[in-house]
Parts: sequence; C-alpha cells; structure tokens
Amino acid sequence: MRMTFDSHADAAYLAVEKHIRAGAAIENVVVEREGRGDIVLDFDADGRLLGVEIIGATALLSAAVLAAADPI
Repeated sequence: MRMTFDSHADAAYLAVEKHIRAGAAIENVVVEREGRGDIVLDFDADGRLLGVEIIGATALLSAAVLAAADPI
C-alpha cells in the first residue's frame, strides 16, 4: 500500500493495489463526513477495492499520517 498527499487539493489517496491503471476504477462509493470531507472507495470491475481517496484530508487524518505520505 502507498499513500500520497496533495496539500493544494487537501486530498490523500491510499492505493491498495500497487498499480492502478487509468480507468480501472469503475465504481466509486462516497462516504460523506458532514462538515469534514469525503471518503471515496474505488472498486474495479470485479468488485475489488483499489484505493481510498480522502477529500479534506487535514480534517480526517492526523498530521503524523499526512507527514508520512508521499507528496504530490
């Protein structure tokens, strides 16, 4: 697994699969965190979890977790 963080977009991505090709995520399940941000689960055609996008990452993740993520 690998986590990236885009500080300008305040978004983090936790890639569960090592290589995710463009267009592989065909289903997105959004978990809304009222007033904090959103969590988006990306699934492939077989229903396997590819990754997790965290929108509003600074409100949903600790500073230590974000500091350990690869910057974009």
